[in-house]
Amino acid sequence: MRIALTLVVIAFVLFCGWLVVATGLFDESLQNGRGFILLQQTTATEMTEAVNVPAPKNEQLQAAETVRLGADDAPLASVALGSVDPKSGFKYRLELSSKGAAIKEAVFSEFDDRDHKDPQPLVILSPVGGEILSMANKEFVVSFKGQEYAPLPMDRLHWESLGVERGSDDGSQTARFKALVSVEDTGEPVFRLTKTYRVFPDSYLLDFDITVENLSPAELKTRFNLAGPLGLGRESFRGDQRKIVAGFRDSKQQIVSTRLKMKTLAKAKSLEDRRPKNPGDRFLWIATVNKYFAAIVVPLTDGGKDWVADKTGRFYNPDRDTKADSGDETLGLDLAIASNTLTATGQAGSSRTYNFQMYLGPKDKSLFDKNELYRTLGFAQTIDFMICCCPAWIIKPLAFGILAIMKWMYGFIHNYGVVIIILVFLMRLCMHPITKKSQVSMSKMSQLAPKAEEIKKKYANNKAEMNKQMMALYREQGASPIMGFLPMMVQMPIWIALWSAVYASIDLRGAAFLPFWITDLSVPDALHRFGSPLVVPLLGTKIESVNLLPLLMGVAFYLQQKLMPAQANASTNPQMAQQQKMMKIMLPLMFPLMLYKGPAGVNLYIMASTFAGVFEQHVIRKHIREKEQAESEGMVAATSKTGGKVKKKKPKPFYKT
Repeated sequence: MRIALTLVVIAFVLFCGWLVVATGLFDESLQNGRGFILLQQTTATEMTEAVNVPAPKNEQLQAAETVRLGADDAPLASVALGSVDPKSGFKYRLELSSKGAAIKEAVFSEFDDRDHKDPQPLVILSPVGGEILSMANKEFVVSFKGQEYAPLPMDRLHWESLGVERGSDDGSQTARFKALVSVEDTGEPVFRLTKTYRVFPDSYLLDFDITVENLSPAELKTRFNLAGPLGLGRESFRGDQRKIVAGFRDSKQQIVSTRLKMKTLAKAKSLEDRRPKNPGDRFLWIATVNKYFAAIVVPLTDGGKDWVADKTGRFYNPDRDTKADSGDETLGLDLAIASNTLTATGQAGSSRTYNFQMYLGPKDKSLFDKNELYRTLGFAQTIDFMICCCPAWIIKPLAFGILAIMKWMYGFIHNYGVVIIILVFLMRLCMHPITKKSQVSMSKMSQLAPKAEEIKKKYANNKAEMNKQMMALYREQGASPIMGFLPMMVQMPIWIALWSAVYASIDLRGAAFLPFWITDLSVPDALHRFGSPLVVPLLGTKIESVNLLPLLMGVAFYLQQKLMPAQANASTNPQMAQQQKMMKIMLPLMFPLMLYKGPAGVNLYIMASTFAGVFEQHVIRKHIREKEQAESEGMVAATSKTGGKVKKKKPKPFYKT
């Protein structure tokens, strides 16, 4: 039993340590000695990386030695859709560039960058290295008149901007770009590309389509690569939670997902390592995500026919530093569009339009549930929880349920800090019967330690008889070794789910608890900020502020350890007594250190739970003392069978005969 209890304590400490490490306090910089080239050209079949020489402006883009295809380089132009003004009704502003007819930048109107000095609208998509843009046609391969031409780098071409159109009915804004590719020597048009972007008020969705139109008298085969959304910044102040997520529909019509973490992509050595895949399942969407936000691309296939031939994640290291820790590292997507045959110009089937929808917004379960499209496609799969040792099918429903309760409580409390505290106390209240039974059992086990030692000595050479007599002792005295740690196992999924809900909730981002102290529950509480960061000797950790919550948490852990019942055998085993003493010192120091730079919402939850546990243990210990006093006087608690009267306790033999 001593070994079992020791293992439980060690497992619990390791589990808590894992949760903290998973949040990124000790997350080392991404190690990747191979930097990615800023300008890359990849064929749809091999997709091997190569260095490209930038095309000169106002010159033809060459595709073959004998017959050259080219497109006129239009003047560089920028077009803006939407607005960053919250009163405009738009959720974001898109800045489009004629270079590649791509998204240069996307900026939210409702979220800021959480800069405590000068908060600015949050940039969700940005250029990588100032050159690589989202939704650009990286390579375009054409084949006509019996010849396949080398990939055209359409992402480096300045397309012609057709301006912005404003919808009179729905308030939408639309921007179009076009590029005409022709034979250089004769000027014969070969095909035309048209790109369209459309944003809507009060919507996180963006409509995006590419039309390929055959202008030649011959059959034309095309395929191309498309850069997905890229340039998401790091939202977590601890672990970097940026990753690639792909959604699929399995044979049971359930939505499942696959993830590629940033570390995985940084270390990837082949395309296979960069592919999110679920063999046999139908591909639905792919996204780049960070802790709170997602950029999800949904190909709108024709009649269920999938025309996305391949999808891969990509790790970018623009400055190519060997440690990849300079701060410019980010993720992106590559989509390979399958080959398609277009008939001669003027005939049916001479053009093809590829339609996409893109979601740019928060990872909000309630938002995903309200929108039928988001719900049908399973966008909630982009939300991550700290699953740990518990199955996902247990943690996810619990965490989503807790998030729903928190949002409901916020509807009339209007303070998420207060919501967290109330929720913790409610959870403690619901779990009190189990906790009480566990503490009473541990107290009884501690009292039985001398008798247990006698049995161990008496039957030291007969393990079977020793176990039999030990079980008889526990049964006679109403104690249970299992009850000492079983309630902890029962409660663990609930506490993990509550931790995850608080840690992942987008609603806590920017939410204030106290106006003079905890002004953002998603970052450290920062009671006082230093002019310049302090570096901890040996560890190298930078401390930017005095965070009070972790210090209060240490006080709470100390009080909790003082009130914890002594483990069985501690009074008779000096080694175990020493272990308990060490635990009382380690826990109050370890958790504040590990969680010093943790989000204020998580630390508030842990501190509130620990202080609630201190009060709960005080009540339980009082109950145990009163019960022990009654038993020492030869009395037992009254029951309905005794008519509500206290009765004398009947002595029981130590061993049954």
